[in-house]
Amino acid sequence: MRKAKTGGGWGSIRYTLRKAREAGGLWRFYKALRSKNACKTCAVGMGGQRGGMVNEGGHFPEVCVKAMQAMAADMQGAVRSDFFSTFSLAQLQRFTPLQLETSGRLTEPVLYKRGSDHYRSVSWDDALRMVVDELKSLSPDETFWYFSGRSSNEAGFLLQLLARLYGTNNVNNCSYYCHQASGVGLTTVTGSGTATLVLDDVAHADLVFLIGGNPASNHPRLMTQLKNVRRRGGKVIVVNPVVEPGLVNFSVPSDLRSLFFGSEIASQYVQPHIGGDLALLTGIAKRILELGAIDTVMLEQHCQGWPELRDHLAALDWQEIVRKSGVEKSDIDEMADTYAAASNVVFAWTMGITHHANGVQNVQAIGNLALLRGMVGRPHAGLLPIRGHSNIQGIGSVGVSPKLKDAVFDRLQEHFHVELPTTPGLDTLACMEEADAGRLKFGLCLGGNLYGSNPDANFAAAALGKLKTLVYLSTTLNTGHAHGLAERTLILPVLARDEEPQPTTQESMFNFVRLSDGGPSRYEGPKSEVEVIASLGEGLFAEHAAAPVPLDWTQMRSTSRIREAIAAIVPGFEKIADIDRTKQEFQIEGRTFHAPQFATVDGRARLHIHDLPELIGENGSDAASTPSTLRLMTVRSEGQFNTVVYEEYDRYRGQDARDVILLHPDDIARLGLEAEQRVDVSSSTGRLDGILVRCFEDIRAGNALMYYPEANVLVPRTVDPASRTPAFKNVTIQLAPSAT
Repeated sequence: MRKAKTGGGWGSIRYTLRKAREAGGLWRFYKALRSKNACKTCAVGMGGQRGGMVNEGGHFPEVCVKAMQAMAADMQGAVRSDFFSTFSLAQLQRFTPLQLETSGRLTEPVLYKRGSDHYRSVSWDDALRMVVDELKSLSPDETFWYFSGRSSNEAGFLLQLLARLYGTNNVNNCSYYCHQASGVGLTTVTGSGTATLVLDDVAHADLVFLIGGNPASNHPRLMTQLKNVRRRGGKVIVVNPVVEPGLVNFSVPSDLRSLFFGSEIASQYVQPHIGGDLALLTGIAKRILELGAIDTVMLEQHCQGWPELRDHLAALDWQEIVRKSGVEKSDIDEMADTYAAASNVVFAWTMGITHHANGVQNVQAIGNLALLRGMVGRPHAGLLPIRGHSNIQGIGSVGVSPKLKDAVFDRLQEHFHVELPTTPGLDTLACMEEADAGRLKFGLCLGGNLYGSNPDANFAAAALGKLKTLVYLSTTLNTGHAHGLAERTLILPVLARDEEPQPTTQESMFNFVRLSDGGPSRYEGPKSEVEVIASLGEGLFAEHAAAPVPLDWTQMRSTSRIREAIAAIVPGFEKIADIDRTKQEFQIEGRTFHAPQFATVDGRARLHIHDLPELIGENGSDAASTPSTLRLMTVRSEGQFNTVVYEEYDRYRGQDARDVILLHPDDIARLGLEAEQRVDVSSSTGRLDGILVRCFEDIRAGNALMYYPEANVLVPRTVDPASRTPAFKNVTIQLAPSAT
């Protein structure tokens, strides 16, 4: 399969027409995309009361293949009535992620009991009764509650409230497996865990650092902003071990000039070794100091830790920086020169920065680099973590975390006149480990694919298998429904965002809260997430063991009542109480820093000092180092969103299969292999046999690329200690010729 020479373009247009046909026709598909609902995919912030395909600045048309993939999946036909009686569990386990996703929309609750061969249908009443009875039989801390980033603020708030009133803080979300390191790292820098700027700031940037990400595939709407930066005469510095075609050139379909002639994106493309980001970022900072291109007023008056960082940078050895980053000093000098000459600079990054055992330090190093030149705490510059899920930031804002912020905790107790548990809650991986130890008995997953998003896939299946009951709220099937099975597993079908009977809200990565109107349900059977959660609350607290919980769960079926509670409890969300009446979407206060007054105790930003880590697998730094050692990063394909695989080919990288390992030709020769040869890939955690070697010149030699989530069996449960985010992007592997 030929690799695309540009991102977007006519290939995306042809793909759009194909998705429209799958969804029942172009006009029907267009109307669905234009409905007044926030986009279902990434958190760039599309849709809302101006209608779909409109960004936060009001620009139309803005649409991408990710949104189309999600919409087409939600518009597919229902699962056949005989599906679960036809296909046994053993057969479902042989389905690919794509086959499961395209089996149809779920329309009735189904139950699997260990020892049986099939899921079977159950009524809603029986399903909800089973969940309630199980919860009543357990201690609250024998349960955990997991949240996806596609759910609404209202559903997230209500379910975390239910869990805490039930008596546990084992409340966590998928952010722990993706961008938690950004939230933790940013909080240690600015006091706030989110972006420091708004969309309009990006529109004025003359330099964007794009570090460890591939928005051409995963956040295509952001490419319009990068195209505009270059068209204004600005520059884009891309840092990625892999040269991604869409980051070199991207053809924005909604811009005729770009569509016909393409738009150059990267003005400089730098390929560090996997794991070399911290050394590279620190090297740029050292060079900025040497150039004298620092903002002394910012550093001395608005930051803590400047003398210590200055001395640390000055003492660093350039040979160490070059060796540990894998980037030549001349390239670092060029990056620093470009940065020193720029006036408005945005630093953007994704999971290539957070998916490391030092993910928080990576984010702090980006913060250091921005603060050195005063590119935080002023208009038209700042820090931008590019978040993947459409409402993962909102889910965190409304209280979905093991520990509530003190202000939210106090207001929750006061508003509802309740006493909440104070026991330490478990993060996502800790819940999996406690399940494996037999100390957790019950899990409820509000969307997502907990099994598929876990490192160490064999461990994940075993851990979930030790639960008594596991409940999934889902729209379609995924690999978790086939492999992440407890003694008793329930799948409850829920509505998509544009099918909700009441308005809901979502928060973009720019801290912008949008209103979704919902719409008519496409199928009989699925229920709204809020209705399911309120029903569980009614059943669970109808005869509370101690005393009636002072909360009317019938009223909590109303999303407007939930928003009233959010407005009273969550700082910055006061305007959400009237949003369905006023239709006024809003920016959350206290997070955008257009002046050097930060959300820390003293209002000053924090600088950080780091030791530079060795590259794994080099210089004997890894116990498993051998001549056949490579550094592996797991990635999504162009036809994929998170764990959901919409297409098994990868147009941008020119791959027609997913059971492949992409290697530089130098590594293929060094290891005595041949292109198209089958190899066994092993790590300290697991092994995959019969993987196809593909020659891939666009990856830095010494590194390898495989597809997520299929390669998760190789990913150890190594986490960043500060954020508990697994190192999906930095795994030591060995290759051997396959015997088969």
